[in-house]
Amino acid sequence: MLLLALACVMLGAACEWRRAAVAGAAPREPLLAVKPVPAGRVPQLQPRAGGLVPMPDGVPSAHASALTVLPSGELLVFWWAGARESAPDVSLYVARWAEGRWSAAQRVADRASLGRDLGFGVRRIGNPSVWTAPDGRVHVFLVATGLGGWAAGRVLQLASDDGARHFSVQRVLPLTPLANTSVLVRSNPVGLDDGGWLLPAYFELRNKYPLVVAFDAGGTPRWLSRIGRSTTALQPALLPVSGRELRAVMRDIGPSQRVQQAVSHDAGRHWEDLPALGIPNRDDSVAALRLANGGYVMLNNDTLPGGSPRQWLRLSTSADAQRWTPVLDVQRGVAGDEFSYPAVQQLGSQLHVTWTAQRRAIGHQVYDIAYAEGSP
Repeated sequence: MLLLALACVMLGAACEWRRAAVAGAAPREPLLAVKPVPAGRVPQLQPRAGGLVPMPDGVPSAHASALTVLPSGELLVFWWAGARESAPDVSLYVARWAEGRWSAAQRVADRASLGRDLGFGVRRIGNPSVWTAPDGRVHVFLVATGLGGWAAGRVLQLASDDGARHFSVQRVLPLTPLANTSVLVRSNPVGLDDGGWLLPAYFELRNKYPLVVAFDAGGTPRWLSRIGRSTTALQPALLPVSGRELRAVMRDIGPSQRVQQAVSHDAGRHWEDLPALGIPNRDDSVAALRLANGGYVMLNNDTLPGGSPRQWLRLSTSADAQRWTPVLDVQRGVAGDEFSYPAVQQLGSQLHVTWTAQRRAIGHQVYDIAYAEGSP
């Protein structure tokens, strides 16, 4: 079955893991969980506060943050930290934003704890992605490897029933016949109207391409679909437009050096490639979000003449997830600086952005969200 699933994905089809109904009408396929909002609304963002997420004591390097909001309104940030990328001491951490400040970092998992739960050794810990389900359960999807580099990554699913204070390993996601390796995650999921969600992912062994993995409300994977036919796009970020229309913006690893995009008209099951956006991308991760009251935001690394790929992190807005306007510089440094791998989440009327700050910490900025007077 896994060989069949991988063959489907390589052909660009959606692959079912669940058993088809034997008789009777097929159940309705879930739609994207989006509430109607006025069309044409462009958010206006005003910087409010910024700083760094507190690092664990004595840990010099940090990267790859992910954000989620609990039903209580508490904002969580997850990231990996250790001596350096792929170092043996790298662990997954979480911190909590409440009453305008971050808590101390709490270790979620490390190589030893994951190895005990899985029954086999873990060599590296990488990108996390996080989703808070409607039932309040927090799911973390974490890249981990045994032997080899990131192309040998597996995606582990961890879950917490107590507000992300304790996690247990649920499974290695069954994604490929290659011992479930060569699939990684980066951006956060989007919700479905039946309580499930879509997890963006990407395949990274020679022939690279973006994916989406669907889960039911209980957190069990249901189907897998390849995003378009491109082999030069990775790390998709998903933007719901309606119950059926879903857009993906992606990191470009090809010659165009612009943000790649694709669209689905059946809630993520099938995709078509679109022309690249006119937004620079020199092989850098992007983040994007549909706002609760209308409009979209996207973060990407722009380019400066003679500069380095990750020195300038910008925030753009859009009314329709198609036409984007840069509006704010989140960080603008000098050549050699790194402000990369952004994450974005809405909390009430505020937008929270985190990013890798010089590989030494996780940066954080809060923006107030408003809309132009008289807008639809």
